[in-house]
Amino acid sequence: MTSLIVKFADVVRLNTDRTADPASVGIERFVGLEHIEPENLHIRSWGLVADGITFTSTFKHGQVLFGKRRAYQRKVAVADFDGVCSSDIYVFESKDPQVLLPELVPFILQSEGFYEYAVKTSAGSLSPRTNWTHLANYEFPLPPVDEQRRIADLLWAADDSITEYENATEKLYSVFSSKANGFFANLQQKNVPIEKLKDLCSQPIVNGIFRRRKDFGEGIPLVNVTDIYSAFRVDETHLDRVRANENEQERFSAKPGDVIFNRSSLVFDGIGHACLIPETQEPLVFECHLMRVRPDRKKVLPEYLARLSLAKYGRSYIESVARKTTMTTMNQQDLNNMPILVPDLDQQKLIAEQLDDIEQKIEEVKKHIEVLRKLKSQMLNKLLTN
Repeated sequence: MTSLIVKFADVVRLNTDRTADPASVGIERFVGLEHIEPENLHIRSWGLVADGITFTSTFKHGQVLFGKRRAYQRKVAVADFDGVCSSDIYVFESKDPQVLLPELVPFILQSEGFYEYAVKTSAGSLSPRTNWTHLANYEFPLPPVDEQRRIADLLWAADDSITEYENATEKLYSVFSSKANGFFANLQQKNVPIEKLKDLCSQPIVNGIFRRRKDFGEGIPLVNVTDIYSAFRVDETHLDRVRANENEQERFSAKPGDVIFNRSSLVFDGIGHACLIPETQEPLVFECHLMRVRPDRKKVLPEYLARLSLAKYGRSYIESVARKTTMTTMNQQDLNNMPILVPDLDQQKLIAEQLDDIEQKIEEVKKHIEVLRKLKSQMLNKLLTN
């Protein structure tokens, strides 16, 4: 069947509805960019309007949300409730379901061609944004409605499979949390020694390197906030690259055995997340929203320290010192003073190994998800390109 080349604005409507008082019209939830997960069409977290919000852009069940700021993050989601959203999010829907099936809209936004166009038309250095004027002119092939339905069914089936694996991952994370919380609660009951983190380090804790967007694209691999949020170890195969001179490479190095902490986040539960730097093939540096801890292995194992920070024991301290303004933050002094339960090294190793078994299962499931996403992407781009 022959596809017609159409402009985005010919078949997609930009929703510009607003409300100054969301609660008065029955809206209970809001969505910011931080609530939309990259390459995940499902909104799995949100904020409550009752807690206070300045967002006024409204969206309805079934409409599609697209993150216009930092489009390279690939944030697209289908709303399954009515709400308000950040001004950094566009709300789209099909102009005419007889011409463009609503079920196909999110996949058009997820296509490689659309992402490339959105990134290419973005302006700004630190926080580039695309705009409707540019997106409206994006051209793509639109097959007949019957063919659209077949394509949408295939892509949603692939998405359902991915969702099943993601649900399995969440269950494993729950098992990890339960085990970790039990280990450290038991240590507290046994009254093991507690020391400040700064006294367990071989070097002072430091913040990472600051770089503008123009510095990206080539050079040395950079560990970013998004690389550690849901990871136990940094996956260096997906890192951005930045230019850094020799002094910067040494000062902001991230070496095997280092533990990297997130010191700022748009979402409260993102603060203080930590992960390990694995054995690497080449040097790494870490960015300015992160802090590097280089443990003294004679006192505390990095594998143990990272798990402690993810358990309820570590989270309780981190959340108690976090400062919430536009972003939630913690600083070097906060991390320096973090109380660490310090059993003997054999106990630390045993705890780390038992939690590592669960982590490996999580990583196996995540690899399945990555394979499915690649297959979905290949299918999507094959079906929605010339």
